[in-house]
Amino acid sequence: MSTRTIARRAALAGVALSATLALAACAGDDHQAGSGHDMPGAGAPAGPSASASATFGDADVMFAQMMIPHHQQAVRMSELADSRAEDPEVKHLAAQIKAAQAPEIATMTGWLTAWGRPVPSGSPTGGHHDHGMPGMMSDADMAKLADASGREFDRQFLTMMIAHHEGAITMAEEELASGGNADAKAMAQQIVNAQQSEIDAMKKILARL
Repeated sequence: MSTRTIARRAALAGVALSATLALAACAGDDHQAGSGHDMPGAGAPAGPSASASATFGDADVMFAQMMIPHHQQAVRMSELADSRAEDPEVKHLAAQIKAAQAPEIATMTGWLTAWGRPVPSGSPTGGHHDHGMPGMMSDADMAKLADASGREFDRQFLTMMIAHHEGAITMAEEELASGGNADAKAMAQQIVNAQQSEIDAMKKILARL
């Protein structure tokens, strides 16, 4: 092999190496520039709680903090129906209320945790009624309901739960008017729809008892 041939091959190898390095550098720059867009969580939180934690205001926090004990009381009233109600429709409705509201309590608790806001603790009492929670039963109301049974329980349960649901709808409508979180507003609308339907059903049952 002549000296000229060796020199030519060395020059070609150098050109190829330079091109390879240049391409690698460009690729690295492109990855560097786009890496922020490729990473989940860059700019907006990822995962199922993204919407719950993305945007919220005082109205959303108050909605969750008030609706949790409100729902807890409805669940407690529904649990009383298991052993005290006589009418099959009342028993079915109570089970339906418990099945719907218990998961909503868990969801709203998760929101408050994600938002870094206090979660209501303890059993709901009549004291909450004095703090802007429409429809809440007093301790005396709950004791009276717990002491009843049969047809008398059915009447008391329906009368109290209608008022309780109407209070929940009022609170949900306030969230729809003032809230900013999409998930909280969606739940508020769900509460309005479901509980109005249950109010209509309870009024029909009460009318025949």
